[in-house]
Amino acid sequence: MKTMLTTHTGFRFEVRRARPEDEPIVAEFFTHVTPEDLRFRFLGAVKEVSHERLVAMTRSDDPHVHNFLAFSTDGMLIAVATLAADPADRRGEVAICIREDRKHLGVSWELLGYIARYADDHGIETIESIESRENRAAIELEREMGFIVTTDPDDPTLVLVQRKLGAALPAKRGCIV
Repeated sequence: MKTMLTTHTGFRFEVRRARPEDEPIVAEFFTHVTPEDLRFRFLGAVKEVSHERLVAMTRSDDPHVHNFLAFSTDGMLIAVATLAADPADRRGEVAICIREDRKHLGVSWELLGYIARYADDHGIETIESIESRENRAAIELEREMGFIVTTDPDDPTLVLVQRKLGAALPAKRGCIV
């Protein structure tokens, strides 16, 4: 199933679940992501996304792992996202990565909102993300989306952002509620 989303800037893109045949375009996508964004996405020094990670993003047989791809209207892969829930579907971790030349269009905002609604629809009680404290843009976006931000008790360089099932999502950026 495909879903068309429109950002506050008027940028339109389509979201769908990842498929095994998407591996080559996902690999190519990561060549258009900044080294800093790779570090933030994988919370470590990653120069190239491994075949094993690409397989995990495109071939998950686990019913608790949901991988999404976002495409611009011209067919370019512009974002990848994962929602990985625990076996009871009570808690899910979300991770999003945007192509460098498609940032600042509102894609992250709309994609995170889409995933939050997806999690709600599937009864996932809490979605969360572990962020590098340096990833201020992501933390601010998540805060604006209603996520609660707390310090990781085990690592002061990280923060944990969480959203509970059914928490209100704000309207599009720049829109009056």
